[in-house]
Amino acid sequence: MVVLLTSLTTDELNNMTLKSINPFTNGLINEVEEFSDDQLEKALTESCRAFEMWKKTDFASRKSLMGKAAILLRTNVNKYAVSITGEMGKPVKESRAEVEKCAWICEYYAQNAERFLSRDTIETDADISYVTFEPLGSILGVMPWNFPFWQVFRFAVPTLMAGNTVLLKHASNVQICASLIKNIFDESGFPASVFSNLVIGSGRVEKVIKHDCVKAVSLTGSEFAGQKVGEAAGSVLKKSLLELGGSNAFIVLDDADILKAVEIAIKARFQNAGQSCIAAKRFIVDRKISGKFIELLADGIGRLKTGDPMEDDTDIGPLASIEHAEKVEDQVRRSVAMGAKVITGGIRDRAFFRPAIITDVIPGMPLFDEEVFGPAAPLTIAGNTGEAITLACQTNFGLGVSLFTNDLKKANDLVPEFHDGAVFINGMVKSDPRLPFGGTRRSGYGRELAVQGIREFVNVKTVWMKAL
Repeated sequence: MVVLLTSLTTDELNNMTLKSINPFTNGLINEVEEFSDDQLEKALTESCRAFEMWKKTDFASRKSLMGKAAILLRTNVNKYAVSITGEMGKPVKESRAEVEKCAWICEYYAQNAERFLSRDTIETDADISYVTFEPLGSILGVMPWNFPFWQVFRFAVPTLMAGNTVLLKHASNVQICASLIKNIFDESGFPASVFSNLVIGSGRVEKVIKHDCVKAVSLTGSEFAGQKVGEAAGSVLKKSLLELGGSNAFIVLDDADILKAVEIAIKARFQNAGQSCIAAKRFIVDRKISGKFIELLADGIGRLKTGDPMEDDTDIGPLASIEHAEKVEDQVRRSVAMGAKVITGGIRDRAFFRPAIITDVIPGMPLFDEEVFGPAAPLTIAGNTGEAITLACQTNFGLGVSLFTNDLKKANDLVPEFHDGAVFINGMVKSDPRLPFGGTRRSGYGRELAVQGIREFVNVKTVWMKAL
């Protein structure tokens, strides 16, 4: 989450330190001083200079370097995973999977970037006409804490492979991860300042966006952060890509495979303790099978082990901070006051929040209307398929939706009913380097990943030629 601290003076901003608090022990594990104004200016200027060289490198060179980054990620997976878990609390087995996914995206774009950005010849009234895809310059990435490696690599890898340079402004509480990521690109042989880590707090983001060296910005964060970053970029007519929050519906129709739906539901809601923009956040279940679904879901949740995230058999770690857990607790409390019922869980202990099922959730309640960034599963009953679709669409978010049914023809016919950026049939919403990723409405705009993602930060240049 990014908050622009406009009330602080320049001197106060320049004297701030960025702290990492281990959410399991609540102890300080890292503290780093912010860049001074001079250090920040130097980093921005050197990124611009590096771009002039980097944009001229061929794809074979970029491919080789990105391949080395993938090797470093796989070779040091445990080292990086421990840092992820230490700073933001997810179970270490999930952190390892995150690092492995980062290696995958390095390999994917190393193999496909040249093809994605190859000249597109188009027949017109010219003798020759074509479209090229050329890099823009230094691109700022404002990244969150919940997937501190993946979110950065998802942005940085296609951006670098397109010939841009990258400026990372990472979340203040994951600066160990930010430093390690920079080291990965440095040790892989990327030239100096092609990838830069800006050690600054969120209060200086607007200034960086407006700097002449920055040509565009990509943000993954909260709705509020997206509004602020979008406003700053728009005020200087720079492109922005916003991947914001979500309140994904997880719809289970009466003809679904309930056992499979429950199995996927547990992962879709409780992975990373529910701290994911694409997590299933509103469970909408047909009345005919709701009793069985709740029974199986409660049984599955009861088998999850909560505890030390550094232990390999832990399923649920703490939330990223006590404040985050308190917010989820408050959303549940306010919804219960409006008539919702807690079936299991829902108890907070410091940064831990016991996985919960809450039934009788209806529109107007916080658990239905707001993004719930934690391990709480709100359940709403639908009388039929039509009502389920209506309930799913009753949100200002539009990131993704999951629909479970054994009738694939019906599912395919229902896809146009959703305004989300992704519809998954009989599966959880997830990001995949091979598929575009992004949302609509208050979930943001623009697309990451696949061919669409690498073309977000390029100049789509038309060339028209005719002999005289």
